[in-house]
Amino acid sequence: MTIKQASLGTLAKRRDARLKKLAQLQPFIAGSLAKVGVKCGNPNCKCASGERHEAWVLTRKERGKTVTVHVPRDMVEEVARWAAEYKRLKVLLREISELGEEAIRIFVKASRGAARNRRRAASTPATPGGTPGTSTPIS
Repeated sequence: MTIKQASLGTLAKRRDARLKKLAQLQPFIAGSLAKVGVKCGNPNCKCASGERHEAWVLTRKERGKTVTVHVPRDMVEEVARWAAEYKRLKVLLREISELGEEAIRIFVKASRGAARNRRRAASTPATPGGTPGTSTPIS
């Protein structure tokens, strides 16, 4: 087994371990859960004087614009788990991609080294009666 095969094999095992983690993911949702203060619009309410109501929203970017979705209080814990799972998904995808890039770099480096060795072997002149690259003593 060559160094290239060992390194690529190790990277493949690490990648496969992360792919297995992908299969274990729970439901997820793209976005961030945030608590915001809102006004209800009632002129006699406490929020009219500055003390706002607490509300939860899920925000995400879509084509460069922020999209906001109201999250009912009964769903806050569940949506928080979904958003955390999405962050875990993004980390796994980034790691898998980085392992793929590293495999490409190892392959290219090994291929260039092998090509360089082939060129060297081809350019070394063979001496009569000896092996290529060795010299025979002159009497």
